[in-house]
Amino acid sequence: MRSSLLLLLLIPALTASAQPRADRARNGRAGADRAGAERMVYLDATASVDARVEDLLRRMTVEEKIGQMTQINYQLVAPYGGWSSNAVTIDAGRVREAVQRYGVGSFLNGIAVPARTWIAYGDTMQRVAMAAHRLRIPILYGIDHVHGANYLEGGTVFPQEINLAATFDTTLARRMGEVTALEAVALGHRWNFAPILDLGRNVRWSRMYETFGESPHVASRLGAAYVRGLQETRVGPYRMAATMKHFLGYSDPKSGWDRTPVEVPMQAIYEFFVPSFRAAIAAGAMTVMINSTEINGEPVHASKRLLTGLLRDELGFKGLAVTDWEDISKLVNLHRVAVDEKEATRMAIDAGIDMSMVPMSFSFPVIMRELVREGSITEARLDLSVRRILRAKFELGLFEHPMPSSDYLANVGAPAHRASALDAARASLVLLKNRDGVLPLRVGAGGANAGAGMNAGAGARVYLAGPGANAKRPLSGGWSLEWQGAAEERYPAGMKTVYTALQDALGAGNVTLGTSGDRLIQQSASASVIVLVLGEDPYTEQEGNFYDLTLPEAQRTLIRSAKATGKLVVGVYLGGRPRTFTEEMGLLDGFVWAGLPGFEGGQAIADVLTGVANPSGKLPFVYPYGPSHIAPHNHKPSEYALTEKRVAFDFGDGLSYTTFAYSGLALSDTLVASGRAVTARVTLRNTGSVAGAESVLWFLTDEVGRITRPVREVKGFEKVTLAPGESRTLTFTVTPDAMRYPDADGRPVMEPGTFRVTVGGQQARYRVR
Repeated sequence: MRSSLLLLLLIPALTASAQPRADRARNGRAGADRAGAERMVYLDATASVDARVEDLLRRMTVEEKIGQMTQINYQLVAPYGGWSSNAVTIDAGRVREAVQRYGVGSFLNGIAVPARTWIAYGDTMQRVAMAAHRLRIPILYGIDHVHGANYLEGGTVFPQEINLAATFDTTLARRMGEVTALEAVALGHRWNFAPILDLGRNVRWSRMYETFGESPHVASRLGAAYVRGLQETRVGPYRMAATMKHFLGYSDPKSGWDRTPVEVPMQAIYEFFVPSFRAAIAAGAMTVMINSTEINGEPVHASKRLLTGLLRDELGFKGLAVTDWEDISKLVNLHRVAVDEKEATRMAIDAGIDMSMVPMSFSFPVIMRELVREGSITEARLDLSVRRILRAKFELGLFEHPMPSSDYLANVGAPAHRASALDAARASLVLLKNRDGVLPLRVGAGGANAGAGMNAGAGARVYLAGPGANAKRPLSGGWSLEWQGAAEERYPAGMKTVYTALQDALGAGNVTLGTSGDRLIQQSASASVIVLVLGEDPYTEQEGNFYDLTLPEAQRTLIRSAKATGKLVVGVYLGGRPRTFTEEMGLLDGFVWAGLPGFEGGQAIADVLTGVANPSGKLPFVYPYGPSHIAPHNHKPSEYALTEKRVAFDFGDGLSYTTFAYSGLALSDTLVASGRAVTARVTLRNTGSVAGAESVLWFLTDEVGRITRPVREVKGFEKVTLAPGESRTLTFTVTPDAMRYPDADGRPVMEPGTFRVTVGGQQARYRVR
């Protein structure tokens, strides 16, 4: 009979000092027990990682090796219904069975619970698992903290990656990685399934908001910054591994729906989808998760060309490759390239998979044992993957410090961390329309934002409506407390909505919350401006698939009704992808794309609307004019050849409450030899009356190419803050690598011809001999 272990947190009985001592003692006892056994190199922390890996590997049985390649979901040992803020019910017998019978080396997933609950859960999981393992190999626990500590009650939740891209600020991406590690790694979360390095080139895709936008250069720099922030942050003895995902091409499905086929030429794969992974590998990313779908008819999980040839041989990745959810079995029941799971498993291992996220059964280790016994998979092939897995565990310090610790609870939700999340949220908001200076909403003559916007006397009187006006869920999207976002009541009590934040900013009496669209004219009679918070409910993956990019009719009707009042109308959009409402967009006097700004998003939106913060975000994607014509900024020339109206808003669009002027663009040379760099200089001046930050975007165009070239590509960016009247000369080096492009085999091509540099509307040309 399996025993069940209920983890009850008797917090009042613990003193602040006793708990950390208990954690240290427990870790110490674990080390002492091991040291008392036969002197083994793999337990010697002073030995090299290579020596430890090889010593442990030679001691392991085939079954134990296969177990290390197995990852199962928490629900097999801790049912979903047993999770609460005070306890997690663990079936200890099931944990022992997973480790003793199947050798399982990794678990994943969960829902948001408080830090102490995570610690108690992780402590028991690790203690039971290590006791059950003959060699006391610790488990590696993986989780999707994709925008801050989003699976931790009380944790700091940042904007989603698409918002970080809108900041064009690598320091904020790095900071998100740092804060994630600071808050979560000591809880037992040593393996984080982030960053997402897919490109948001297809705005219909339900996971677009999880990306750093449509530019390979932007995704490369922000992704690498996040990897460094996460992996270089140490919390005492603890370190967290990053995961590059999803390798590769996952984000551009032909249908627009999640986990559906991708048809992209290999030349385009190399040019657009490889760079972000190459940059993350150079930054030291320890692990990679594989694309669930197929590319050009070949499921990636079965592609030796992609997983060994490209990932390992060409890009030089040496870390751990894990499948996505059930993706070996999907080679049978979805892609239909294997007759059964046994054939699918052989194909995936042969392609280059190291660990199977099975995750809801023990089929993988059973099938793997059969494959090894019959000689279809050799023990040498097992060793190749297990070396990578063990190396990750040693490099993370799991053998010396396997247990979580309560020593670092002060990190969770620390004020400085929340301030960073607020900074990121503010910087990510993109002001796209501001007719006649309707924004910022003034708090009164001479107030904090006097000098711009409307003057509503003692205070702007706002009528606030729309589905996101007084809701917390739409601010963060999916992967917030739970996979599809949690129920409204689960979000922090102190988290502000747009409504409560505007009340604080303008005074409760100056903000009226609308109750229904059909009463809008009557309810808004005393208001000076109507603010509509539009958008989507949370979603991710296949649950976010939809049939129409158009904003729902009820919300478009709301805009028309608001405009019919004759009042000024401001729209704020919350959502993971840009929904189109072209006709109604023209009715808005002001429009802010807010994306998914996270738990501090309500405050950030109020700060921007009222001028406490000066918006500086710029779109990291093209906002389509209509739902049937979608093309990124780096499209090919023919994609817009016959199009009269191209986009609603372009990549890089974004206004400020001040103005900036670019002048004097000059190049170091206009005729250069192949392989030589070119330096561009431009002067940026704040020509307005308030301080502001400008994202300076440098574009490069190769005017003629043997392989058709994009009309423009971002090749450099930086964030510059200037006081009123201040100017600065900025430089940008166009490296030879920036001038090259890959052919269909990934080989760099450098052709003579003319290149054009564009920044802030200024252009300059040079020729390569």
